Amino acid sequence: MTINQLQNDIIDEFSLFSDWTEKYEYLIDMGKSLPLIDETLKTGDNLIKGCQSQVWLDAIVDDSGIVKFTADSDAIITKGIIAMLIRVLSGHTPEDIVQTELYFIDKVGLKEHLSLTRANGLSMMVKKMKMYGLAYMAKTDS
Repeated sequence: MTINQLQNDIIDEFSLFSDWTEKYEYLIDMGKSLPLIDETLKTGDNLIKGCQSQVWLDAIVDDSGIVKFTADSDAIITKGIIAMLIRVLSGHTPEDIVQTELYFIDKVGLKEHLSLTRANGLSMMVKKMKMYGLAYMAKTDS
């Protein structure tokens, strides 16, 4: 599935809920399904700066050039947010990750329903994921 197809799926899923209480519950459920990051990867290097809660993010590129993300957070809403980002971006090439516009965030109304600190954290998560993409692109170019 392409990144845009995954984004559209999330937009469709969020449209099934009539209010933000239900949408938050769905986001929390998404976080519960997040595969756990290896405890050895919960280091300062993998900690996303600028988040109100602790969020660890790691990425690897497999032999076929596909980026796979793993993450964890100590906050349930934040864990759901990173799970959603991983669902969209993991399993794609570094180029696709760097070049994609993540329109689903605005379409589901996520930014406007998060506190300022959580919205800032969301931006930092996206930035870190795109930085991984850039780093892997640079690695393959050299």
